[in-house]
Amino acid sequence: MRPPTVSIALLLLIPLLSILPVSVPVSAARRSPRFLGDFAFSLPDPSRHRKAAYQYETRYFRQRLDHFSFAELPSFQQRYLVGPSDHWARPAGPIFFYCGNEGDIEWFASNTGFVWEIAPLFSALVVFAEHRYYGESMPYGSRDRAYENAESLSYLTTEQALADFAVLLTDLKRNLSAEDSPVVLFGGSYGGMLAAWMRLKYPHIAIGALASSAPILQFEDIVPPETFYDMVSSDFRRESLSCFKAIKESWDALEDQGQGHDNLVNLSRKFRLCRELNNTAELSNWLSSAYSYLAMVDYPYPSDFLMPLPANPIKEVCRKIDSYPDGTDLLDRIFAGVSIYYNYTGTVDCFDLEDDPHGMSGWGWQACTEMVMPMSSSQENSMFPTYNFSYAAYQDECVHNYGVRPRPRWVTTEFGGHDIKTALKEFGSNIIFSNGLLDPWSGGSVLQNISESIIALVTELGAHHIDLRPSTNEDPDWLIEQRKSEISLIRGWIYDYYQEKVASFSM
Repeated sequence: MRPPTVSIALLLLIPLLSILPVSVPVSAARRSPRFLGDFAFSLPDPSRHRKAAYQYETRYFRQRLDHFSFAELPSFQQRYLVGPSDHWARPAGPIFFYCGNEGDIEWFASNTGFVWEIAPLFSALVVFAEHRYYGESMPYGSRDRAYENAESLSYLTTEQALADFAVLLTDLKRNLSAEDSPVVLFGGSYGGMLAAWMRLKYPHIAIGALASSAPILQFEDIVPPETFYDMVSSDFRRESLSCFKAIKESWDALEDQGQGHDNLVNLSRKFRLCRELNNTAELSNWLSSAYSYLAMVDYPYPSDFLMPLPANPIKEVCRKIDSYPDGTDLLDRIFAGVSIYYNYTGTVDCFDLEDDPHGMSGWGWQACTEMVMPMSSSQENSMFPTYNFSYAAYQDECVHNYGVRPRPRWVTTEFGGHDIKTALKEFGSNIIFSNGLLDPWSGGSVLQNISESIIALVTELGAHHIDLRPSTNEDPDWLIEQRKSEISLIRGWIYDYYQEKVASFSM
C-alpha cells in the first residue's frame, strides 16, 4: 500500500490544477467534458524569461550501452539538466521531461523556453535529457572513439535513446521518492518524434507528450517525397513570385557560370568563399541548405535559433533579391539574398562550406540506418533543381560513408506510420501534435485530430516548433492562443492522472 503522505499530496494537487486554464479553441481540439468553461488567463511575462534566466543543475547518469542484450559492454555517462526544485510540489508534483535531440542539450534547453515558463504553473520539475552520441553523452569516452566505425556507432538508434530516457526517468523518480509524479514529455523536431514514440512505447513511464514539428510520417510510401521541398518553395512563392522564379532560374545560371576552373574561381570570389570551389554542387548544396533552414525558422520576430535573423526572414531575403534593377547579374542577387541567412550581422569575412553551424554530426549515421526520409524535388512546384529520390544511390552513399545499408522500413515497423490514424486511435492517447504550415517538416506530421486525446494543433503562420520557443513581446495572438491550448490539454492529462490515483487509493 502507498504511504498515506503520497495520497495527501495527490489530494492537495487536484485543487491546484483545477484553477489552471481549461479553455481550448474548438478549431484546435474537440470539446470534451473536462474542457467546458473559459477562465481568464495570461501567459507569463516574456520579459522575465530570457535564456540567461534558465537555471539548472548539470548531472550525469550511467547508462548501459545496449539495453536490449545482456552482453558485458562498457557503460557511458549520459548528461541531463535538472531545473530548480523550489516550485516543485514534491513528492508527487509533475515532471516535465524534454527528449533530447541531435545536439548539445544545453542548446536545446536555452531554446525551449515554453517548458521553463509553464513549469511553475504546474508546480513541475524540469528535466532535459541529452541524446546518446551527442553533446557530452559519448559512449567509449570520446566522440572520436564513438564515431570511429560502424561497430562503435551501432548503438546510436532511436530505440536505445528512448530506453535511455525510460531508465533515467525510472531511476530519477525512485531516487527523489517521487514514484507517483506524472511525467509529461516534450520535444521539437526529432525530439518531438521521440516524445510521441516514447508515449506510445512506454505509456507506463509518461502520461502524455507534446510533439512539436514532429515528422513521424516522413518515411517510405507515407507522404509524397516531394513534400518537403515543395513546401519550402511554397514559402518563398508566398512572399514573392519573382523571388521564387529568380531562385528557380539561378541553378542553371550557376552551372553556366561554373564551367571550367577559372569560372569556379570567379564563383568562389562572387560568393566570398573561404576556399576555391571544386565543383558547382558544393555551392548548390550551400544555397539549398540556406533556403530550407529559412523556411524552418521563418519566425515573425527576430531570432538566433540557427543563425541571427530578422523577423520574417524569407520576406527579407526576397526583398533583397527583388530590390536589384533589371540587368543585374542573377547570381549577385542570389548572393545578396542568401547573405541574410549566412551573414545578417555583417560580421562574416568569408564563408566556410565545411563549417556546420548546427552541430548535426551523427545524424548522417542515423539517416543511413533507420531514419531514412526519402526526398525529391518536383519540376512544377519546386524552386529547386528537379530531383527524384533513388534508394539505390542513397544506399551506395551510405555504404561508402559508413559501411552500412539502410533499413528504410524498420522505423515504421518499430513505431508505426502506415495507417497512422487507426494505430493512434486504437492504441494511443494524450499526444499533442503541434505544427505550423510554414514549416516544411509539417508535411510529414499529423495534421488532423485522431481522437479526443490525440490532438493536432495547426497554425497557418507557424514555423519550426515555434510554440516551444521562449515567449517574446512580439508573439502574435495566434501563438499565444496555441500555447494556451497546449497548457489546457496538459492540465487535463495531469488532472485525470491525480483523480485516478486518488480513486485507486480509496478503493
